[in-house]
Amino acid sequence: MEPAKRYQITVKTRTTFVPEQSDEGENRFVFAYTITITNTGNVPAKLLSRHWVITDADNQVQEVRGMGVVGEQPFLQPEESFEYTSGAAIATPVGTMRGAYQMVAEDGTTFDAPVPEFMLSMPRVLH
Repeated sequence: MEPAKRYQITVKTRTTFVPEQSDEGENRFVFAYTITITNTGNVPAKLLSRHWVITDADNQVQEVRGMGVVGEQPFLQPEESFEYTSGAAIATPVGTMRGAYQMVAEDGTTFDAPVPEFMLSMPRVLH
């Protein structure tokens, strides 16, 4: 069996602008993002930690590292999913996020689950 299929996590993202927490005059733009993490491999795995790279339109970069997600370290059986919502604030109406989750499989193998870059954008800013 090929190792890539044994240790495989699929990540889907959705974002929403949060106007009630944002302040355009203060250059504070807040976004909620919902992440669905699915174990598409065939070995149970636990999410240990996360690493985010958040970049605004002025190329200001914030890096965030921490244990788990929203205070949890979900253990996912094959085909099982975990969904959570969190947030990010940037200084411009448009930005991006990308990152990775550090995972450990039931057999002790550690691996990264990449999160492809996704957009943070106020409505009607991008066409």
